[in-house]
Amino acid sequence: MRVGLQVPNFTWSQDQSQLGDIFGLIAERAERAGFYSLWVMDHFFQIGVVGPAEHEMLEGWSALAFAAGRTNRIKLGTMVTGVTYRYPAILVKTATTLDVLSHGRAYFGVGAAWNEEEHQGLGVPFPPMAERFERLEETLQIAHQMWSGDEKPFEGKHYQLARPLNSPRSVQKPHPPILIGGTGERKTLRMVAQYGDACNLFARLGDNELKRKLDVLRGHCQTLGRPYEEIEKTTLDNFTLTRDGRNNSVTPSAMLERLGKLAEMGVDQAIFSLNNVADLEPFDLLATEVIPAAEKIQVAGR
Repeated sequence: MRVGLQVPNFTWSQDQSQLGDIFGLIAERAERAGFYSLWVMDHFFQIGVVGPAEHEMLEGWSALAFAAGRTNRIKLGTMVTGVTYRYPAILVKTATTLDVLSHGRAYFGVGAAWNEEEHQGLGVPFPPMAERFERLEETLQIAHQMWSGDEKPFEGKHYQLARPLNSPRSVQKPHPPILIGGTGERKTLRMVAQYGDACNLFARLGDNELKRKLDVLRGHCQTLGRPYEEIEKTTLDNFTLTRDGRNNSVTPSAMLERLGKLAEMGVDQAIFSLNNVADLEPFDLLATEVIPAAEKIQVAGR
């Protein structure tokens, strides 16, 4: 099983001049600990489940480019970019640039967007939900076309591209893996089956609901003739990891037990954030006790 680290919170120090140093150190520690991937949210304001809107929030793709310069092997992605935040072709160009400069380490994380507050705050149009999903599907179509090298005009309902040129081409072939975030059964999971290489589901849904969502995805794959096994199944969770489980935290053995249960459901990569990510302790535990053992866990169906 693969293990990924999400960094959703940048409020570590009263001295904001230290933010870059700490984030860079976290990226380096994550790679040394053996994490497969490193993720940041693509939000402009902090989201309510993490902290007040006023808390520090780095722009996602710039942060990943910075992390790429501090690391050599770890995969890099946004969890996930809202389709409304950037013109689709520019977003594909941005992801391609990260892939090229990182020697093929980019994920293309994308979703339908939901945070109306930051749209209104920064003057970004926030269409109704149905339109956002239409725009998401067109963005996925544009991404596939640009990464295939097809420069013919794209004529969609919401986007028209006269020449979707993408040079240089991505290092990863045929393209950086497309991860589509969200749990919607009728639209999102259908798009995963049709256009995606990976899905991401919230671990907090609970085991029974996770299994049901994966069954829905399997059904869409069958309908579309897409091998279910081709899609990387990922989950997102949150922990405080300590050696002794103090203050209701999670021990390495408890984390491994949880990862084992996810693997039994067919989850390929468990991505999580660490509440104590600025501390050295969780990375020491992950490097010595968690990640080496997690890599030996067999994922069901693989």
